Amino acid sequence: MAKAMAGQKTVTPSAEGLASSARALKTKGLPPLEQWNPPFCGDLDMQIKRDGTWFYQGTPIGRPELVKLFSTILWREGDKYFLVTPVEKVGITVEDAPFVAVDFERDGDALRFETNLDDYATAGPDHPIRVVRDPKTGEPAPYILIRRNLEALIDRKSFYRLVDLGVHHEGWFGLWSRGTFFGIIPSDELPADT
Repeated sequence: MAKAMAGQKTVTPSAEGLASSARALKTKGLPPLEQWNPPFCGDLDMQIKRDGTWFYQGTPIGRPELVKLFSTILWREGDKYFLVTPVEKVGITVEDAPFVAVDFERDGDALRFETNLDDYATAGPDHPIRVVRDPKTGEPAPYILIRRNLEALIDRKSFYRLVDLGVHHEGWFGLWSRGTFFGIIPSDELPADT
């Protein structure tokens, strides 16, 4: 809950209030979140599930345009996520990554990814791909940086397609995009038929 300054009312953060503030920004492209330093107003009962579904107070947000609006004011600091406007900053929960890369296309050496919220990023030095392996199961979890320290989990079907494009390079099996190699797994850990 926001703390009241002298002579001001205490305001409880809400999705409706954040949406109104975000709509009022009227910026072309993404708002300049890095230029704002609003006070922390508490946590909001909002969660982004691993599959990219946004929930508010336990209910999925069914309006894609509202989810896209919220995604434009999403900010990450360390392992914490916030929705930020010029006047408030509220914490939300992100189960894994805030976006899901649902498809990609190959254009020469470039791999261009599309997210569930219609963001696009071409893998390269500014948009690296990384793969984290579950220490117990060895299951890979691939990610691509989309923007502002925000990543997308690459969905399973896209990852399988990426693996089909993979090559061996300096002891790693991985992918090239925009002249940058992204290792997925050490070559010696692959089955012999790969």
